[in-house]
Formats: sequence, structure tokens, C-alpha cells
Amino acid sequence: MLLLVVGGLIYFLPSLIAHRKRDFGAIFALNLLLGWTFIGWVVALVWALTQSSPYALNGPAYVVPQSWPCTNCRRPLQPMDNFCPSCGVRVNW
Repeated sequence: MLLLVVGGLIYFLPSLIAHRKRDFGAIFALNLLLGWTFIGWVVALVWALTQSSPYALNGPAYVVPQSWPCTNCRRPLQPMDNFCPSCGVRVNW
């Protein structure tokens, strides 16, 4: 009986590690369905140990600035400007 419990804990080790991750359901499904293969178990374990992307829940990994300075006169430009309204220099976004 003890051997069965210890074997089950080792088998579901990736799921136990990932119990608070956002991808827990997918990791558990992979562990349950393909954990009997050594490769499936290792993939589930690696996935459980990897750090989640900080941008996965918070939106894109970049922030679009509200304005850029003109390279010629340093006056603020809007994202849709093709030419600087002050000096007329072409804007290369």
C-alpha cells in the first residue's frame, strides 16, 4: 500500500508542483494522460518548473508611448503623425 502511495506521489509530482500555476489544468491533463511515458512526465515536470510570463496576465510586453520627440526640433509627436507639425521633418516610426 505504501509503495502505491509513493508511486502515485512521484507520478503526479509535476501536478503537485504546478498546483498554483495558471496552466495547472493543462499540466495536470498532460501528467495524467502522458505521464506514464517518461517523455510526457519529463515535459510536464519541466513545464511545471518554468516560470510563467509576467505579461501573460498583464497584457502586452511593451508599452506604447503617448508621444515621441521629433529628432529635429524635439517637439512632441503623436503616434499617427507622418511629419512633424512644427518643422516638417518626415517621421520614421
